[in-house]
Amino acid sequence: MFPVPTQVFLTRGVGVHKQPLTAFEYALRDADIEQQNLVTVSSILPPRCRLIGREEGVPTLAPGEITFCVMARAETNEPGRRIAASIGLARPKDPTVYGYISEHHGYGMTEREAGDYAEDLAATMLASTLGIEFDPNAAWDERRKLYATTDLIVDTLSMTAAATGADSGDWTCAVACAVFRFSPVDAQAGAAQPGGAPA
Repeated sequence: MFPVPTQVFLTRGVGVHKQPLTAFEYALRDADIEQQNLVTVSSILPPRCRLIGREEGVPTLAPGEITFCVMARAETNEPGRRIAASIGLARPKDPTVYGYISEHHGYGMTEREAGDYAEDLAATMLASTLGIEFDPNAAWDERRKLYATTDLIVDTLSMTAAATGADSGDWTCAVACAVFRFSPVDAQAGAAQPGGAPA
């Protein structure tokens, strides 16, 4: 049985190459997680899991380590085609309650549109878990204001990698990840509280 992650950081990257697998590798290099054996997991932010910056999280990684993450990945070899991969995060105010991480990947969206969409997904899942009543047809900006007034959600955010297909027809890959870390010190001291900001 694996321990529960105590920290998470967000990262993103874009890579271009004539081979799709190498474009993916280059995107991981751009995200600074290419030396990891990545295992993708689904979308729960554990209770008391502290958000840290990429600059704090990357140095804790060891080459070849099994590393758990929530990943969004988009790729294309169509010149000029817009792609985006986005991670959304919604954290409850109560640190003993779990939050949500969403992943979104698609075509034709701008970086902001994809980020808002992923953030909306995560916030909506958390709001429904907390019993917050909302209109699912309302615009994201309206629901964001509602969530802020409930005093149940501490914040929502997103990180997005966006790109357009290379003019050469080479593969372009975009990745965004929420990377989990395990810190015995945080776990023992009870210091893993919501806070921090993505790089």
